[in-house]
Amino acid sequence: MSLVAELKSAVTPRAALLVVGVFALQLLFIASYVGALHNPKPKDVPFGVVAPQQVSTVLLEQLEKLPGEPLDPRAVGSEADATKKIMNREIDGALVVDPAGRTDTLLVASGGGTVLSSALQKMFTQVEGANQRTVRTVDVAPASPQDFDGLSAFYLVVGWCVGGYICAAILAISAGSRPANRERAIIRLGALAVYAALGGLGGAIIVGPILDALPGSVAALWGLGTLVVFAVGATTLALQSVFGIVGIGLAILLVVVAGNPSAGGAFPLPMLPPFWKAIGPALPPGAGTWAARSIAYFKGNDMTGAMLVLSAWAVAGSVITLVMSSLKRKPETEPIAAELGEPTP
Repeated sequence: MSLVAELKSAVTPRAALLVVGVFALQLLFIASYVGALHNPKPKDVPFGVVAPQQVSTVLLEQLEKLPGEPLDPRAVGSEADATKKIMNREIDGALVVDPAGRTDTLLVASGGGTVLSSALQKMFTQVEGANQRTVRTVDVAPASPQDFDGLSAFYLVVGWCVGGYICAAILAISAGSRPANRERAIIRLGALAVYAALGGLGGAIIVGPILDALPGSVAALWGLGTLVVFAVGATTLALQSVFGIVGIGLAILLVVVAGNPSAGGAFPLPMLPPFWKAIGPALPPGAGTWAARSIAYFKGNDMTGAMLVLSAWAVAGSVITLVMSSLKRKPETEPIAAELGEPTP
């Protein structure tokens, strides 16, 4: 047999296309992670200023004109109001000016991301020094000492997302990537729901009672984890039902390539470039990370948007999976299933 014939026999056109797709996915992975994380800078960070009116007006103008526009400053009535707004996740920090002295107070929340709180401390050390004043820092929502750089919530959600799409991929590949009928789709979604509940509980127990990495309610984290796993899994099932085995790659593109670097994990959202900052909250990793930090450090505040995002992915994925399974068509068995010796659905 000639070399060309051997090559055609060893690498089918379908396999060649899949390899090209993997190659593209690899390049997108590099571009997304490096593009999002290679040069983090604060940009339009929601920030409060507590000061007498005359001082506040001048200070707000000064902060608005800082090079690179790192802050989006606004006047706040009192230190108590500023603390409340930080705990409600409306702002990421605040400066409380002492009109009777020369030492002001910087309020931060390292539970929302220690990199951002450190950046604010550095920034205001310079700003206050230029004004011949000093600053002391008060962390109103401190990250746990066991939560290095505030990354535990992010890695917890990443683990849940990985479990979701791998579980869905296994459920589909085990008998062909496209559900042959509605009953099979319902069974797969049901199995995914059980897996999601177990995965959510396991993750909550590991980061809570076992490792003491995250404070907050184990029950709340369990509920969040269940929703994250199911949302990602249902989305993966939906993509597989529409695109076949390629749907696995699309799920990885959505969750891993686009979702992880934009989730605000390594660097909070105000430190990401505009594209990643915009898409992050709308994807499961970003919504999950925001909600997990809210549970752990902000008394569960400002979770509605994130929970709606996750619920939308879960519902859309389930509906698409069920609709596609109801369409009359000849079932398809993917090469992977055939190679594994699995039965045709």
